[in-house]
Amino acid sequence: MDILSDEMESIIQDSDILIHLAAITDAETSFQNTENINRVNKKGIEHIAQLCSKHSCSLMFFSTTSVYGPQGDRVDENCKESDLNPNSPYADSKLYGEKFLQSLSLKNKLHFITLRVGTIFGYSIGIRFHTAVNKFIWQASSGEEITVWRTALNQMRPYCGLNDCINAVNYIVNNKIFDNQIYNIVSVNLTVKGILDAIKLYIPDIKIKYVDSPIMNQLSYHVSSQKSLERGFTYSDNLGESIKETIDKLKNMNSSVFKNNI
Repeated sequence: MDILSDEMESIIQDSDILIHLAAITDAETSFQNTENINRVNKKGIEHIAQLCSKHSCSLMFFSTTSVYGPQGDRVDENCKESDLNPNSPYADSKLYGEKFLQSLSLKNKLHFITLRVGTIFGYSIGIRFHTAVNKFIWQASSGEEITVWRTALNQMRPYCGLNDCINAVNYIVNNKIFDNQIYNIVSVNLTVKGILDAIKLYIPDIKIKYVDSPIMNQLSYHVSSQKSLERGFTYSDNLGESIKETIDKLKNMNSSVFKNNI
């Protein structure tokens, strides 16, 4: 269903909690997709939030750690708005959503929580391969060159294990944590080199190709999850174990890769 459809009202009217995951999420291609980004990500959250406010439905909004953009030091949720540097239309749309929720809650009754989630890693039946860890695993498992953004090898970025993300959702729902606050949901901060080294433990003969990108070349930031830890969130996903699980699921993609390496 289109989240801008009038049919959404009857669903929200009969719901206690809405988990808002509907979005166009690929940051790199969002530069060529601004019209849909504005429609789905911006108009979408406006429509959903207004209906949640109208029908007293609590709202869980998935934002992204990409709203921080390049930072010199470790950052947390207390970062001043003027210091946020979203570097793509995708990240900008998520920051727009955050601001809209805060503004709406001041005018109308709205209980919400915003999660700035790190880039997801980990196997699922609906796994996507356009984000760093999963993309690198796919390329390595298929025998392709791993494409790394030029200058990005030693830059730090935040990641979130899929299980940690799911556990965060369950924790919020079970404990009704709709306190109109923002929380970073981050399992680990890693460099690209750290990710590649972890993959090499299972596929040593990876090949790396450096490529240009309209974003990311100067995008380095380290995000704190301390606030969420103090609120009772927990993190248990392990990058190495997750990489091994995903590689095991893909081991029939290219038998020559695994014959030579495992």
